[in-house]
Amino acid sequence: MTVTATSVDRQDQQQPSTAPPRGARLLRLVPAAAAALSGVLLYVSFPPRTLWWLALPAFAVFGWVLRGRGWKAALGLGYLFGLGFLLPLLVWTGVEVGPGPWLALVVIEAVFVALVGVGVAAVSKLPAWPVWAAAVWIAGEAARARVPFRGFPWGKIAFGQADGVFLPLAAVGGTPVLGFAVVLCGFGLYEVVRVGLDWRRTREVRRSAAAVALLSLAVPVVAAVAARPLVSDKAENGTATVAVIQGNVPRLGLDFNSQRRAVLDYHARETQRLAAEIKAGKVPRPDFVLWPENSSDIDPFANPDAAAVIEQAAEAVGAPISVGGVVERDGKLYNEQILWDPDKGATQTYDKRQVQPFGEYLPLRSLIGAINENWTSMVRQDFSRGSKPGVFDIDGTEVGLATCYEAAFDWAVRDTVTHGAQLISVPSNNATFDRSEMTYQQLAMSRVRAVEHSRTVTVPVTSGVSAIIMPDGKITQKTGMFVADSLVQKVPLRSSETPATRLGILPEIALLLVAAGGVGWAIGVGVRGRRAGGV
Repeated sequence: MTVTATSVDRQDQQQPSTAPPRGARLLRLVPAAAAALSGVLLYVSFPPRTLWWLALPAFAVFGWVLRGRGWKAALGLGYLFGLGFLLPLLVWTGVEVGPGPWLALVVIEAVFVALVGVGVAAVSKLPAWPVWAAAVWIAGEAARARVPFRGFPWGKIAFGQADGVFLPLAAVGGTPVLGFAVVLCGFGLYEVVRVGLDWRRTREVRRSAAAVALLSLAVPVVAAVAARPLVSDKAENGTATVAVIQGNVPRLGLDFNSQRRAVLDYHARETQRLAAEIKAGKVPRPDFVLWPENSSDIDPFANPDAAAVIEQAAEAVGAPISVGGVVERDGKLYNEQILWDPDKGATQTYDKRQVQPFGEYLPLRSLIGAINENWTSMVRQDFSRGSKPGVFDIDGTEVGLATCYEAAFDWAVRDTVTHGAQLISVPSNNATFDRSEMTYQQLAMSRVRAVEHSRTVTVPVTSGVSAIIMPDGKITQKTGMFVADSLVQKVPLRSSETPATRLGILPEIALLLVAAGGVGWAIGVGVRGRRAGGV
């Protein structure tokens, strides 16, 4: 039998193609691209930008890509969302040390977001799923804030909401409740769109779903409006005049502290300049002066010349100075705040309790050294942790202290207030991060803390941005970056406790229980479904 070329061509044309069309292959990439881009959108909602509302469409898209997914797909999509969010948010961590530590940090932190993605996908078919899903997100934040190496809460959704309408909720239940409201609203936004487009449902089912969707949007907004009376600038215990000193540093980057004496002299010089303005009647005399973290990396207890510089500055300004020092005691290093009285010298101290891994101490030192010896040389000796909350009694005014990195941790700020703080100071050193967004992200944290505990918050920073923040989260004064400057202002002192201060960790525990209940319910539904199907 002779087979012609024409017949062969016809047979080939009749064979079905096993490869999917190019358009179908591209469509498969849409969820992955959407997950990554929605993570970037969430990053854009964070400071220094004031686009807080972009968090809502970011979570709306995240909810869309996860709804109904299996755990493997949800894990990957959640990881892409985490990378899209955290890669640009944390780029400042590699400013001076290169991309290695930055990428390693993001790769690890994004795992938590990936696991959240699995949880969100699991609960996405439950009734009122936005509630369960938002609680799952907060559970992921709670885990990130505690492990590994005592946690890294940077990037909590609450810290992107300092300019948002939801901010008063910080006074209700702290960062967990504030973050939950934002995420719930975002998932509710997607649910409104989904229900609106799904006309296949019966009228009764559609009404029920629409009610849940609208409530997910409305309840957080209404709750935020209702919480506004908790935010007050009223002085309950009189006022205090505070001075915040920003002395600046001789050079940017990691080697700024190679001229430690220069940093100390810069802050003393700016304090002397302020003293001259006080003497000339240009500004009022402060009740106390706040210097930043690392303003004296020379131990004033071991170096008389450093002590003399601080003493002269305190005498000139005529007020106690809270000095950020590096102190060695019994062979251990401490990042310490020292209250230096012009008449009595050093009277009170506070040792930083939440020290920064890979910055102030080096976990896995032998492993890190095997990878890169330069990294171990940057942290030659680990800092030790303090054990007591920091509250300075300055002539009857109780000043709480949360040093730099500690401002990211709920407990480290709260227990200064529960131990009597009438205002909070967050002395910081951002000189090692150049002109990155880090300082603005940290400043937003302090604004959230001000509302959370209804306290004035001062932020003295070596190189900027230093600021004075009212209990309603508004910045009344701030400096530029890498300039010497001082801020003087009369601020309200407050002693009442917000619900967030009183409740402490309880709202977070409640949301963790909601998340666990939702995931448990979803697992139970899945098991029963497989049994009914004979699987």
